[in-house]
Amino acid sequence: MMSITNSCRSALTENIYTENSSQEELIKLVAKNDLQGVKKALENNANVNSEDTNKRSILLIATNNGNIEMAKLLVEYGADVNLQADNMDSPFLYAGASGQVELVKLFLDHGARFDLFNRYNGTALIPACERGYVETVRLLANTKNFPLDHVNRLGWTALMEAIVLGDGSKKYQEIIQILKDAGAKLDIPDFNGTSPLQHAKQRGFKEIVKILTSGI
Repeated sequence: MMSITNSCRSALTENIYTENSSQEELIKLVAKNDLQGVKKALENNANVNSEDTNKRSILLIATNNGNIEMAKLLVEYGADVNLQADNMDSPFLYAGASGQVELVKLFLDHGARFDLFNRYNGTALIPACERGYVETVRLLANTKNFPLDHVNRLGWTALMEAIVLGDGSKKYQEIIQILKDAGAKLDIPDFNGTSPLQHAKQRGFKEIVKILTSGI
C-alpha cells in the first residue's frame, strides 16, 4: 500500500515538475517573440494564461514588449486580456497606458473589462491622457460604456490628468477636445476642490481654457 502511495506521489511530483517546466519554456518563447515556438506549444495544450513569478500572464509579457503579432496569436488561442499581475497591470490596462492603440482595439474586441483598475486605481484611459496618446484616447473615449469620469486614487479624472500632468501642447488640447466631445464632465474637482478649469488657468493653458469654456 505504501509503495503505491509513494508511486502516486512520485507521479504527481513529476507531473507538477513537467507542467512548471513547460510553463517556464512557454514564457521564454513569448519573451523571445518566437511565434512558431509558441504556436507549437499552444497546439500541444500549453496553458495560454501561463504566468511568470510576478503573475504577469504571457499576454501581458507580449504587451509589455510591444509584440503585436504575439499578442494576436495568444488572443486567438483564448488568452485572458484582463488577468492582472502583482503590480495590477493587465494586458488591456498596459496597452492603454503605453498607447498601443492596435492592441487596445484587439483587447476591447475580446472582452476587456472596465471595472478593473491599475495600482493608482485608474482606467486604461487616464494614463493615456497623461502621456498624450491621442489615438488611444480617441478610441477609449468613444467606446460604449467606458467610464470617462472615473476618479483615480489621486483624485483625478482622465480630463484632469491631461491638464495637471500634460504640458498644454496641441496633443493635450486635442485630448481635452476629444474628452469634451465624448461627453466627459468638465467640472469634476480634485480632492482639494480645484476644478479642471482652475488648473488650466493656473498653468497658463489658454487654449485648453478656451476649449473648457466654449459653448458654456
